[in-house]
Amino acid sequence: MSTPAARPAPAVRWTYAFVDRPARHFTRACAFWTAVTDTDLSGLRGDEGEFVTLLPRGGADACVKVQGVAAGDGGAHLDLAVEDVPEFVAGATRLGAGTAAAHEGWFVLRSPGGLSFCAVPWQGEAKRPPVVADSRLDQVCLDLAPSVFDAEVAFWSALLPDWTSRPGSRSEFHVVEPPAGLPIRILLQRLDDERPAGADPASAHLDLACGADVDAVRVRHERLGAILVAREPHWTVMRDPAGGLYCLTGRDAETGGLPRTAS
Repeated sequence: MSTPAARPAPAVRWTYAFVDRPARHFTRACAFWTAVTDTDLSGLRGDEGEFVTLLPRGGADACVKVQGVAAGDGGAHLDLAVEDVPEFVAGATRLGAGTAAAHEGWFVLRSPGGLSFCAVPWQGEAKRPPVVADSRLDQVCLDLAPSVFDAEVAFWSALLPDWTSRPGSRSEFHVVEPPAGLPIRILLQRLDDERPAGADPASAHLDLACGADVDAVRVRHERLGAILVAREPHWTVMRDPAGGLYCLTGRDAETGGLPRTAS
């Protein structure tokens, strides 16, 4: 007798990229990222006012939020909005996720490699924000030690079966791309080396697609207080005024693809 296949988690209806920064730099992070994305701040939420949404102008739906974290240097994480949060959590658990915290109506989960992400209720979001100043914050990059990379690729591919999971443009990359209309895609990056003893094997940062105008976008960000960290052939590493690293990439801001490629 064959074993029944595990039921997939319910489809993700919307995605949010979270800018996680130390609480002491929360105001600085909000000022920078609202300027970068041409958005306005929502009211503060959370027990300590640690959450805020960046509200697009012109009627589009939000897809970026900021969180002030009490410990650590921050980074980034995903919120996945679904119609049935408990069923999504059950599906993620069947695939190897753990529950880090249960709140009223939403959950903090951990992937098999230890990455935090959240399952939250879908509230009808449907209209993606436009490109702003030749760039778009459209990707959460998962930075993974070699020992957890394959498990993370398998997990995210199975968790999001209606997304397109495929190798990236370089051997260390794997792309999990959402259906048309969803605003945030996932890039998994295999690091060259294992993390030091005691360090988490997985972390995440944000990427902006800038097309051919990476340098122009870099200059704009520097005027807003960001600092250039490194130039690579296909991306530029920046540090925002709150101390967080992020990347400017040469991907097309409308499609997310690399110039003249399907990646």
